[in-house]
Amino acid sequence: MADQRLRKIVISGVLGAVAIVLGITRLGFVPWIGGAALTVMHVPVIIGAIIEGPVVGMIIGFIFGLFSMIQSAVAPTGPIDVAFTNPVISVVPRVLIGLTTWLVYKSFRGKKEGAAVILASVIGSLTNTVLVLGFLGLFGFIGWALIGTITLTNGLPEAAAAAVLSTAAVLGWKKIALGRQSSRLPEIEDTDAAGN
Repeated sequence: MADQRLRKIVISGVLGAVAIVLGITRLGFVPWIGGAALTVMHVPVIIGAIIEGPVVGMIIGFIFGLFSMIQSAVAPTGPIDVAFTNPVISVVPRVLIGLTTWLVYKSFRGKKEGAAVILASVIGSLTNTVLVLGFLGLFGFIGWALIGTITLTNGLPEAAAAAVLSTAAVLGWKKIALGRQSSRLPEIEDTDAAGN
């Protein structure tokens, strides 16, 4: 139990740090059409939620959101960045990515693992898009007509990118974990055979 708790803390810290590094280095933003950029900074949140559950996903989302809020306050890169100093816009959607991702993954994982990861990744990404844009519209930072356009031109490609990256990472992680477990089986069998 203590080992599991420690693992969750470590994974939360590592994936939270990855989200921050993606933001600081701007590697979390992929150039897109019309000078816009797709963000993949929420991918560590999705991965953490699928691998370790909702609490870890929400912690990573909180780290991501808090970093986004601080960065918007101290190093804004555009006029809309001032909106992200509001934690309702910068933090709340990012925390909820972890929850919605895990709920979808939990609901579908018994059927096909790959499909469950893809669907959970897409929903997690769209949670970020819909809630951030929704709050930006609610607080009057951008118009509702523009929100629909951004959702189509940025939100859907971001969801596709999140699905590809998250699925590769999660299935790779699970394959490694299974390999480690199977490598221990002979040792357990040898011990049992010795009567211990």
